[in-house]
Amino acid sequence: MTELLEKLINCFGPSGDEFAVRNLIQHEIKKFVDEIRVDKFGNLIAIKKGKGPKVMLAAHMDEIGLMTQRITADGHMFFQPVGGIEPYTLIGQRVALLDPDKCEMIVEGVISSEELQEDIEMDRPFKMTDLYIDTGLDKKQLEKKGISVGTYAVPINNMKTLGSKEYICGKALDDRLGCYILIKVAEKLKNFKGNIMFVFTVQEEIGLYGAQTSVYGLDPDWAIAVDVTNAEDAYGERIVKIGNGPTMTLMDVEMIANRCINNSLKAMAKKHNINIQPKVETFGTTDAAKIAIGRGGIPTTVLGVAIRNIHSPVSIAHLEDIFNCIKLLTLLLKNPPKVCVV
Repeated sequence: MTELLEKLINCFGPSGDEFAVRNLIQHEIKKFVDEIRVDKFGNLIAIKKGKGPKVMLAAHMDEIGLMTQRITADGHMFFQPVGGIEPYTLIGQRVALLDPDKCEMIVEGVISSEELQEDIEMDRPFKMTDLYIDTGLDKKQLEKKGISVGTYAVPINNMKTLGSKEYICGKALDDRLGCYILIKVAEKLKNFKGNIMFVFTVQEEIGLYGAQTSVYGLDPDWAIAVDVTNAEDAYGERIVKIGNGPTMTLMDVEMIANRCINNSLKAMAKKHNINIQPKVETFGTTDAAKIAIGRGGIPTTVLGVAIRNIHSPVSIAHLEDIFNCIKLLTLLLKNPPKVCVV
């Protein structure tokens, strides 16, 4: 059941270069929908035509990454982040330098710094400008391989299970988990005659841009963004814990979720014995923020999965959370709520 999930996680697709992920999703979902297209901005839109309100389900295809800013004569590749990444999470990480035409690895490199390279004591906080990618090639050799300013780099961390087979780790769990959930929901609703738009968005990590552009052409009656959120289970009181059920956003820094949709999710979860974890975010937001203010206002919420080590080269998730999110979302769509303005 997780073979597709592994393919999605392992696929390279930083913000602005998502086409390999899009091609994979398009191949997998086309047999479950009536219409599929790519809009002018790069969002993949898969539609099930039917009766009832138009429902938009969104998950973003892009992952955090890096973009080459400067290459020295000896081949040190300095970079800027694509999305929110803390510099300390990158030190010593392996990365793939990507072919811009195929989104495949040209060269592998390792992220280093002067201190790490020369075994000097690290006694200062690192900035992104202190780090560089070392490929073992100089600038001329890199240029012969097609690597230059603007080349993307993405961490290399393929999906694996941990000590417990219920726990998975890998890069890009944000938000390939959401993409996987939407594909599996489409599969389960293959013969359901609802009016559902599955939208796989681009450039979420740098500004929620794909969600903003896609919603204007779709004009949904209500929407759910399916995305991951940070776990809060490192120590002390465990507020949001991985393995404890799907998460439901009440508020984040840019939006307040629709109460009617959330109440329906809570009622459906209780009826079917699915634990759901409500969450008030202290930082960050999702595609839902742009969807909610599109087309004059759209009732919207966020359903998702908690992960550990979010926005880092390797994150951790629990498979049961993913499967329960699929189950809950499928049940809700089969019994859609009457969404009200609150």
